[in-house]
Amino acid sequence: MGIEQKAGNLGFITTTLDAAVNWGRTNAMWPLTFGLACCAIEMMGAQASNYDLSRFGMEINRPSPRQADLLIVSGRVSRKMAPVVRRLYDQMSDPKWVIAMGDCASCGGVFNNYAIVQGVDEIVPVDVFVAGCPPRPEALIDGIMMLHDKVRRETLAGKRESESGAG
Repeated sequence: MGIEQKAGNLGFITTTLDAAVNWGRTNAMWPLTFGLACCAIEMMGAQASNYDLSRFGMEINRPSPRQADLLIVSGRVSRKMAPVVRRLYDQMSDPKWVIAMGDCASCGGVFNNYAIVQGVDEIVPVDVFVAGCPPRPEALIDGIMMLHDKVRRETLAGKRESESGAG
C-alpha cells in the first residue's frame, strides 16, 4: 500500500518549519578548507571517491569563510595560529558549526607544551569532537552524522526541543 492510498487525495505534505529548515541545513553543509596537520590527509580522504562526502551535500570544501558554515579543524593548533582560527570562525555566517578532528585539535594530543593550544575549544565553541590520531575517514563521517543529529534537534528560536520543554 503506497502513500497515496494512506493519505488519500490531500495533495500536500505536512511538516514543521523547523524540520524543513534543518533538513536543508543538514543536506547542504559547506565545510571550510582548514587542514593544519596529518589529520587533513584523512579529511581529504573522506572527500574522495571511497567515502564520498558528496552524499551528505558536501560537494566542495569552501575556500572562503563567508561561503562556509562548517569549520573542520583538523590537526594541531599553535598559539600563533589561534587568532587566525578565531578570525575565520567570526567571518563565517550564522548558523555555523565546528568539528574538532583528531586528538591534537581536541586536547593537544602528544604536544603538551606552551606552543600548542590544548584543545581548539579554548578558541571557538566545538559541536563535535572526533577522536583518533589521525582519525580515519569513517570517524569523520560518524562525527558529521552526529552533527546532523544535533542540527535536526535545533529550532529556529535557537533552543533545542528538549531544553524548551517540548519534548
